Amino acid sequence: MGKTTLHLVRHAQGYHNLNTANHSLPDPDLTPLGEQQCATLASTFPFHNRVTHLVASPLRRTLYTCLLSFPSEVSNGLKVIALPELQETSDLPCDTGSSPSKLQDEFSEGRFAGAVDLRLIHEGWNSKNGKWSPASSAIERRAREARLWLRNLASRSEGDVEIVVVTHGGYLHYFTEDWEGAERGTGTGWENTEWRSYEFVEGSGEASLRETRESRERRRGTERGLTADEQRELKASREREWRESGFQSDAKL
Repeated sequence: MGKTTLHLVRHAQGYHNLNTANHSLPDPDLTPLGEQQCATLASTFPFHNRVTHLVASPLRRTLYTCLLSFPSEVSNGLKVIALPELQETSDLPCDTGSSPSKLQDEFSEGRFAGAVDLRLIHEGWNSKNGKWSPASSAIERRAREARLWLRNLASRSEGDVEIVVVTHGGYLHYFTEDWEGAERGTGTGWENTEWRSYEFVEGSGEASLRETRESRERRRGTERGLTADEQRELKASREREWRESGFQSDAKL
């Protein structure tokens, strides 16, 4: 197996990002600005010709961010694999995905007919119960499962593999195990359509990730990252705030 790189992307602006009242919108659309952000990412992302796979959370904003931001890959036949473990963390309506039948109807006709692979989407994926609970322990397990699934996907391919993964701001902190920036008022250190590149830590049973040196320096120069203790403290603080705000709960485990 060659080198594997994950290009992680937070979705473009959705209507739920405009104000807290819009958190009641079920599986909301991208805003016009969000679509412009996708066009900007499509024109500035430097590795289009190296992308081997497209994977996204099955929420509509992440699917459309992937389709609109990587149009050359889609036109060349790459399908966006909808991976339910990548879904957002809370059980708010805006963070709860659509039913399999609705997604199938939406992506079986029109501009993106046949462009999304929904074979991993089954009834209950959007229940927010059990495995899909908004509890931190369940989110951590989902993030680990997603990393392992992606590592396995890469292992089945020959040569170098570069996978685009489009998901959500809160979830990305669990997925990368990096909490830098999570103290911001938006609840995430990731801007809309921000992308960073990662590689798997060799020998990690958890399929842990490490941001590439080039990606880190592009973002932060030579600034020192957080220590392990600082990461733990920030994670605990953020999770406490999310529980107090109702974004996380152990009740549905």
